Amino acid sequence: MSTGLLPDWMIERDVKIEPFAAQQARPGVISYGVTSYGYDVRVDRHYKVFTNVHGALVDPKNFDARSFVDVVADYCIIPPNSFVLAETVEYIEIPRDILAICIGKSTYARCGVVVNITPLEPEWRGRVTIELSNTTPLPAKIYSGEGIAQMIFLRAAGVCRTSYADKKGKYQDQPGLTLPLVDGMKQS
Repeated sequence: MSTGLLPDWMIERDVKIEPFAAQQARPGVISYGVTSYGYDVRVDRHYKVFTNVHGALVDPKNFDARSFVDVVADYCIIPPNSFVLAETVEYIEIPRDILAICIGKSTYARCGVVVNITPLEPEWRGRVTIELSNTTPLPAKIYSGEGIAQMIFLRAAGVCRTSYADKKGKYQDQPGLTLPLVDGMKQS
């Protein structure tokens, strides 16, 4: 097999994405589905909007659930200079010889909404937790069920010795929107 960036037909053939959208453009909708060399995932309806109402500290080793408000809706308003966790509609399984990289869509980037760049390691599987930052001094609106980020898939020159599944990665098979985890630590 060849190495490098996977084109549309290899993504459809080699990567499990459910539900899979073969068409990208839809009138009046922020695009999602397979692209020439990637796959645009959708944001689902569950959001965790960070708030300082309770004066909680954001600490990855002792995460306090009072630092956010849960929102389930057809859209989410990210407050100015704030942050939201969301999850993808799509369930993804990464093959052992592929690494995926999640990057933001330019439609939201042009509105000041930044998606964290994150890798999906070989044999990772689940729904992706997406981190969204509103870098503007204005509220920003995110549309549920529409495109939020693009996954690009890179086939390695060889199969890795230890995959994410082999090392029993802490975000493997996450049931949905997952808060930060540090090995050996519990969430509060």
